[in-house]
Amino acid sequence: MRETSADPSARLRDLISSDGCTAVPGVFSPAVALLAEKAGFRALYFSGGAFSGLLGLPDLGVTTLTEVATAVTQISSRVRLPMIVDVDTGFGEAVNMGRTVVEMERAGAAAIQVEDQVMPKRCGHLEGKQLVSEEEMVKKLIAAREASAKGLVIVARTDAASIEGIDSAVERARLYVRAGADVIFPEALRNVSEFREFAGKVRIPLLANMTEFGKTDYIPVSEFEKLGYKLVIFPVTTFRVMMKSVQDALGELAATGTQKGLLKEMLHRDEFYDLIGYRTYEAVDGETARKAKKILDTN
Repeated sequence: MRETSADPSARLRDLISSDGCTAVPGVFSPAVALLAEKAGFRALYFSGGAFSGLLGLPDLGVTTLTEVATAVTQISSRVRLPMIVDVDTGFGEAVNMGRTVVEMERAGAAAIQVEDQVMPKRCGHLEGKQLVSEEEMVKKLIAAREASAKGLVIVARTDAASIEGIDSAVERARLYVRAGADVIFPEALRNVSEFREFAGKVRIPLLANMTEFGKTDYIPVSEFEKLGYKLVIFPVTTFRVMMKSVQDALGELAATGTQKGLLKEMLHRDEFYDLIGYRTYEAVDGETARKAKKILDTN
């Protein structure tokens, strides 16, 4: 049974203020988060795209605050790593933002990421996005900052670069910082040159999105570090790899009628039991049974 971090936001702030750039994998369940922790990652990203995909839903902001808060609680109760939670557009207007912050802090989030799109929001690397007004986003960020009782890290994402250009994204970023954002996430920049330009104009911790099949070139974390970025998220990587593996396994099972050829692709039962602490639960249960027997025998 794992002990949760007492102050996840402080741990994330320490990570952001330290030297270097941190790779942050996307997670969508406690088991995946445990694997990320075991692999040595120092922070997690709860991906709205991966979570909605897990539910068989499109990434259009159709999940609810309750669903996300429940899933985040399940992860934070099992893993000590600080977690950035994608809350899409905040589950409503500025008045809703305060409730979102309260629920995310209660769920154990270290940070929230909120974006400046019109609902229904879209994946940042697709066409058809629309931006809310600067005033509306600033109001949301002010509401988020004022509602936080635990110093929640606020990541403000702007989709302006792919709609109105980098200058517009820079202008919005500066406003968002004044409204209370701790980290700026410029979405859908295309290449090293654009990431460098943005970093040169916005002097605050920056987060980069290294998603697949999108508008951005594949850039390694080491290069982002040279550019001055502090965090690089890989939001849907684990989900996409998992879905491809499951698809292949189901195809093999349907074709052959046996899973024998898939054994080498599986995490062994013993490995999974080690990951989730199965034997610790067995030991606790055994000790409880011994104590109960002792009480009953002396009755």
